[in-house]
Amino acid sequence: MNDPASKLYEGLGLTETFRILADCFAAGGIEQADAEARRMVLACTKLTHTALITQPAQPISAQEAATLQNWCARRLAGEPVTRIIGEREFWTLTLRVMPHVLDPRADSETIVETALDLLGERRHHSLRILDLGTGSGALLLALLAECPASTGIGVDLSPHACALAKDNAEANGLASRCDIHQRRWAEGLEGYFDIIVSNPPYIETATIAGLDREVRNHDPMLALDGGTDGLDAYREIIASLPKLLVPNGIAVLELGVGQAGAVSGLAEAAGLEMIALRPDLGGVERALALTHRRG
Repeated sequence: MNDPASKLYEGLGLTETFRILADCFAAGGIEQADAEARRMVLACTKLTHTALITQPAQPISAQEAATLQNWCARRLAGEPVTRIIGEREFWTLTLRVMPHVLDPRADSETIVETALDLLGERRHHSLRILDLGTGSGALLLALLAECPASTGIGVDLSPHACALAKDNAEANGLASRCDIHQRRWAEGLEGYFDIIVSNPPYIETATIAGLDREVRNHDPMLALDGGTDGLDAYREIIASLPKLLVPNGIAVLELGVGQAGAVSGLAEAAGLEMIALRPDLGGVERALALTHRRG
């Protein structure tokens, strides 16, 4: 049989099913073949990691076998596993992901970590949080989960993103402390915020065609394309920060590779002060923290 996924059929035990998937993925050049195969099996069967260990011979059903065959083919064609199973672990949360909305990456957790480090004990105060370009709601909801007395606003131009962020807030028990608005960046926002975070589009238009297929073919251009130099969104966001931040408030922006100098230059020209520049786990300067010392 030419289709490796055809080895998946009703009655196979969990361990054997996992091994077939993992071998398919490894042969297809997927780097984290075992981890992705395990995640698919657990998502499809709705079992826990413990069950995979304690019930290795538990058979899969005909429907589960058919689903896994479909999922395997989609993954080998380049669709990310998170989009296939429809969810992503981010910080301490489980978030739904869907087409037309950016799939949040582990690198973005650096933004959350940086904001919390800079807040220190203030995280227990009643703070007002703003997430510009909220997408799935990942940054906003992670911060609200860690700042239990705080409220927040998420803004996104995409109606699909706004709907998804609302669903994720509800699913994680945070809907009562946040509002989601469809608008362009800070347009029409009023009042001051203690924390502002953003993961804006920052890929140079000309380089998008060369991105990995998992990103190029499955993330929305609205969330990727940062214009000719990748800085279009930063220009709009940074221009709005002085009028949105409370005195000594914190803004943390996600950066693309090699953008720290250019973005910090835009911030300095707007009267903002850089207070931290943090790398992600891969060593890329990923989180730029700014403040405004007015008043």
